[in-house]
Amino acid sequence: MAILGIGFDLVTVSEFAEQLGRPGTAMLSSFRPGERRYCESKSTEPARHYAVRWAAKEAVIKAWASSRFARPPAVGDNAYAQIEVVNDAWGRPSIKLHDEAAEFLPGAIIHLSLTHDGDMAGAMVVIEEPDIVVPIPR
Repeated sequence: MAILGIGFDLVTVSEFAEQLGRPGTAMLSSFRPGERRYCESKSTEPARHYAVRWAAKEAVIKAWASSRFARPPAVGDNAYAQIEVVNDAWGRPSIKLHDEAAEFLPGAIIHLSLTHDGDMAGAMVVIEEPDIVVPIPR
């Protein structure tokens, strides 16, 4: 497999919480319904969970951008809503792409690592191109 791009992002949770709390903010529109349900279910501090998901979206966009070096971007301005952080039955996070993002990276393998400690939340992403198996003629 070939690595298409890597991305990393770090978010200050308190600043993110402040931005979420501003009247009229459009920040929540960058999160898909499943992400909002997950974060709001964390009654202790939903902003921490939103912040780490924002970091993941930014890390995907950065990895994506590095894969497009010297070529125009493939997705419009609001890619955030096209990138979703989902959790499996054991709580492990992964990335699910929607709409144009899914079309741009069909079959790509996206590795994700999330962390939050104190007032910081971070995410690391590696995008891999899947192996292409070419049949050998017999």
